[in-house]
Amino acid sequence: MGQGYTASDNSALSQEFEEIAGSIQRKKQEQGIDDSDHIAITKTRKSFLLSNIDSISEREYSDYTDAYLEGYIQALVDVHYYEFNVVVIVKNRHVTLYNLPKNALLTNSILTFVKHLPEVRSVQKGTTKIADKRAEQQEMHMVREQVNGIWFPQSSVLFQPLIADLYDPVYSVGYRFNDDVMGKHVIGVSFGDTFPIFRWRNVLPWKGDLQIDIQAGVWADFNMGHNDNPNGEWSELVTTDYLVGIPLSYAINKWSYRLRVYHISSHLGDEYMRNNPEVVRLNPSMEALDFFSSYQVTKGIRLYFGPGWIFHSDKTFPLKPFYVEYGTEMRFFGRRDYYHMIYGTPFLAVNVRNWQQHHWQFNVTAQLGYEWSKLQGVGRKVRLFAQYYHGYSVGQFFNDRTDYFSIRFSYGF
Repeated sequence: MGQGYTASDNSALSQEFEEIAGSIQRKKQEQGIDDSDHIAITKTRKSFLLSNIDSISEREYSDYTDAYLEGYIQALVDVHYYEFNVVVIVKNRHVTLYNLPKNALLTNSILTFVKHLPEVRSVQKGTTKIADKRAEQQEMHMVREQVNGIWFPQSSVLFQPLIADLYDPVYSVGYRFNDDVMGKHVIGVSFGDTFPIFRWRNVLPWKGDLQIDIQAGVWADFNMGHNDNPNGEWSELVTTDYLVGIPLSYAINKWSYRLRVYHISSHLGDEYMRNNPEVVRLNPSMEALDFFSSYQVTKGIRLYFGPGWIFHSDKTFPLKPFYVEYGTEMRFFGRRDYYHMIYGTPFLAVNVRNWQQHHWQFNVTAQLGYEWSKLQGVGRKVRLFAQYYHGYSVGQFFNDRTDYFSIRFSYGF
């Protein structure tokens, strides 16, 4: 045992530890973490430290505070990123994280999450080199036997959605102005989500993660204020589109890939057909395959590109088979709101599609808005944004050109 603290140090050290424990306890209450989740130090050990602080060494005091902080951080990481089995080691309030995922976006999210916790001086990735005996003991926990995958992962999808894609499956509502096809005042709503099914770990020679999901979505467009039609309807359902898809995603470092097979079909609304009896309903329906590559240039800038192949379309609405899609997403000036415990950032997203069906002309979607989430970069998010579209319409109006401006609110990945 080293040199103990003097009696004059007792009060100051007790107050320091109480402040550390108090700030951590408040954060636990905000996060809904119970003491039963705290895996490193119990209330009994805390009481022992405070009652014997005048007889312990400086090193022992540091070890106790590190253990208390380590257990708190480990509990939080296990709650928010449970599928990755991240191991936390704390030394002098400097945090080292082991078992971080190989996906750069997820890793940065975890590092940023820990960095903003109370009493953390710094955070870094762990290496295979073990610096001291205590870390070596933790390493035994780090290399424990693990399953090869996890069912129903919830923290995120491996391939982040293309948020400026018109068929991104999210829950949303938007008010659209001056759509040349649907109407001058249009309400567009969607109901959709991506459901993670299973994630395999350490797949292929690059040791990345592989995940299979299922997507489903419905998009409906209502022409509002159209009461000069023969039936005097104020809200006319023009078209409804349905999508179901099965994406297979792979992520390694700054790269992620998605191979997806999907089906889209479109149906004219009853009100529209009743008000336009001369229109013959067709069946715009297709099955397609696409493959996308995405690169996370920086924490806030992403680029993506992918070709698509329509291998079947309905004979009443035949489609030429090929298209390409590409774009970028930029997030900047993000900040964490500690009072509300959310992360917010402005964003700009641009998506471009060129269809063989349209002689490779441009279909451009641009979005500018603000995004809120619990965790930086991953998980489901709330977005409020302005959107401009220039290109071809959807559904049975797929071959008609349009452009419009809209304000939208959405929730999804």
